[in-house]
Amino acid sequence: MQFLFLGDIVGERGMELVSEYLPRLKHDFKPQVTIVNGENVTKTGRGISHKLFKQLMTAGADVVTLGNHAWNNAEIFDFIADTPQLVRPLNYPGDQVPGKGYSILNVNGVQVAVVNLQGRVFMELTDDPFRSLDKLLQEPQLQAVSVIFVDVHAETTSEKKALALYFDGRVTAMIGTHTHVQTTDAQILPRGTAFLTDAGMTGPAEGVIGMTYESVINKFLTARPTRFAVQQAGSGVVSGCLVSVDAKTGLAKRIRPLLISKEHPYQTL
Repeated sequence: MQFLFLGDIVGERGMELVSEYLPRLKHDFKPQVTIVNGENVTKTGRGISHKLFKQLMTAGADVVTLGNHAWNNAEIFDFIADTPQLVRPLNYPGDQVPGKGYSILNVNGVQVAVVNLQGRVFMELTDDPFRSLDKLLQEPQLQAVSVIFVDVHAETTSEKKALALYFDGRVTAMIGTHTHVQTTDAQILPRGTAFLTDAGMTGPAEGVIGMTYESVINKFLTARPTRFAVQQAGSGVVSGCLVSVDAKTGLAKRIRPLLISKEHPYQTL
């Protein structure tokens, strides 16, 4: 079994790149499960709409994960409860959070769970991601699931690696998102969990992590509140990874980073 994952899709440029490259990637690599992080897909780079969610599904996504910008577009409250393929962070606090923190798919008779976690270091206050995932893994609906893919949306490398090692052998893959910069540490951990600190982003390659450099530099120079604008012009980047899985054991066999940019033209791996 193979998973294809694309990191944070940013703005209109990110949506264009998904429409262009995701069908090609699915044709070439034939993944059984395709997951994309869609928390930045609106024009402002914050949140998701129903129209954009449907566009991601049409392009080839099976599940769309979110993160700290999940609620930035209020329209999400109108449809997330009826959209099991849209997964918000599992560890959002409270008992009345709309939507779910995981989605379960039946893939050729194999039960697959896609989970979204959010980190706490330098992020908004959430419940403990360690205990939240521990609790989920003990729930009856997860007992028949043999393959568990986790998108951990977090700021620090240490928190992501600690989560991956804590759940090593209990989840199939722990793939980081949020920083928009792909790391070079793709690995299979000792007990069989695939790990990558950050999958990177899919969107405008110029600017600063998808935003116009002028707005970001102004923030650093003045230390004043600044509204960041999504970069529109220039080249793009597609970032993510491919994870090969033993469906019987639920453990990963191989993880391969995926990067398409002006410096790294598309080619099959």
